Amino acid sequence: MTQSEFRYAHHPNDAKNYTTEKLREEFLINDLFQPNTIKLVYTMYDRLIVGGILPVDKALTLETIDELKAENFLDRREIGIINVGGKGKVTVDGTVYELNNKEALYIGKGNKEVTFENLDGEQAYFYINSAPAHHSYPTKKITKNEAEIVELGDTKYANRRTINKLLVNSVLETCQLQMGMTELHEGSVWNTMPSHTHTRRMEAYFYFDLEEGQTISHFMGHPQETRHIFLKNNDAVISPEWSIHSGVGTSSYTFIWGMAGENMDYGDMDTVKTDELK
Repeated sequence: MTQSEFRYAHHPNDAKNYTTEKLREEFLINDLFQPNTIKLVYTMYDRLIVGGILPVDKALTLETIDELKAENFLDRREIGIINVGGKGKVTVDGTVYELNNKEALYIGKGNKEVTFENLDGEQAYFYINSAPAHHSYPTKKITKNEAEIVELGDTKYANRRTINKLLVNSVLETCQLQMGMTELHEGSVWNTMPSHTHTRRMEAYFYFDLEEGQTISHFMGHPQETRHIFLKNNDAVISPEWSIHSGVGTSSYTFIWGMAGENMDYGDMDTVKTDELK
């Protein structure tokens, strides 16, 4: 079964007036993983699609949705997949790709049939991002050993973290989609600090590996007009081009970042000094 939602883009002057309930309604994505379901959220921010796929006792096929007005999901799109669960497999036009925990798969424009299944009796959780594509690049699996890895932060400031650049243009060719995974070290809880914006692209965050009973406060908004959304394990949040995107947890966690837009330079950001946030 495929379940889809549609989200509009927002003017920052409007968003700053949102109540907690409205802010969560517009930017929070929860209940991503539902049994034997492909859940997709189509956002007008660079037309990114955020999704969760949970095959339980059968294979799930990626079907087109009405918003695409296309015969096949990937007729004019590319997709990035990161498995955040047990072993699973993705079959792309007859070719099988096995994905272990925290391994990624890029699928280029023009592929017709994509299916998702569990493997070896384990339960896979497939998190996906998809963006419009103008060219067809080869399908490719990327493991953590093949990722570009960057160590950032400092234990002193509780933000020691490992950034795994998985589906980025320094690792493989894509049209505009960029995805990676940041793992907070034990005892570190802050991510993406100092905060920044990048008006050339939007971003979506997906938080997981969070201990039961813990929470994450995700910060968004103009640097001088910030808001927060409390998140649970396996929640995602949409970050507009004009918004900061950083967070702090009551314990360590991992998050996946996905970006789409006109600039694929990872370092393209407008940094905001921590003591200047409001």
